[in-house]
Amino acid sequence: MPVVPLSASDIDGDLLADYTRLTDVALRRRLEPERGLFMAESSTVIRRAVAAGYRPRSFLMAPRWLPDLEDLLRAVGAGEHGEVPVYLAEEEVLQAITGFHLHRGALAAMHRTELAPVADVVAGARRVAILEDVVDHTNVGAAFRSAAGLGVDAVLVTPRCADPLYRRSVRVSMGTVFQVPWTRIDPWPGGVGELRSLGFTVAALALAEEAISLDVLAADPPERLAIVLGTEGDGLTRGALSAVDEVVTIPMAGGVDSLNVAAAAAVAFWATRAAAASGTR
Repeated sequence: MPVVPLSASDIDGDLLADYTRLTDVALRRRLEPERGLFMAESSTVIRRAVAAGYRPRSFLMAPRWLPDLEDLLRAVGAGEHGEVPVYLAEEEVLQAITGFHLHRGALAAMHRTELAPVADVVAGARRVAILEDVVDHTNVGAAFRSAAGLGVDAVLVTPRCADPLYRRSVRVSMGTVFQVPWTRIDPWPGGVGELRSLGFTVAALALAEEAISLDVLAADPPERLAIVLGTEGDGLTRGALSAVDEVVTIPMAGGVDSLNVAAAAAVAFWATRAAAASGTR
């Protein structure tokens, strides 16, 4: 299919149904899982998604970005190189289509893949992060970026956790959601038993009287470690706290009792990085 130039008259047509009204949160939540699609925003993120094996359904971009993505379009059979359509529009038309200023180069509607079983995702992993009911997409994306940068081998998200492939999560993560293996752990917290059977020590970050310091955990890390981080505000559920092997707290100062979940994830991943190389328990 050739490259398709767009004008303002195309905005409400079926041609762009995957891209229109992207600022409507309820609409995105309904359509993305139903159609099996997610949005990749920016040339960097799109390249990482393709490299991870995700298949593009279509592309939407300003004409000036076409040369930068020419090699990728050729590789995936897009535009003049195959059947995947490439829609081109000037900046003001793009903003009218998507509802936001597309300043990062391009959008791509990507086909989702089937999520793998937990056992397959954590096979060979030394450190795993578990995001319990984290509902803010920015925090999910930030946690994935920290996981990628600090050597966490896999991320598991609970059934009520926000979608890592939601556009904002992908963008905040800088596409690292495509680098770190992940899947949903269900049931939860029943899935703790499966992780334990696979040799993981499951440690939850939480404020509790019986909690050990993160310094103590990091000084003597288990051979396989799963770190559970709780939702914004309420923190970890009672069920999770009852199921885990250890409750761990980050030593704090200045009268501050806790950190934002994304910040706590980065601290925990950095402190336990030695566990990625060797375990002693």
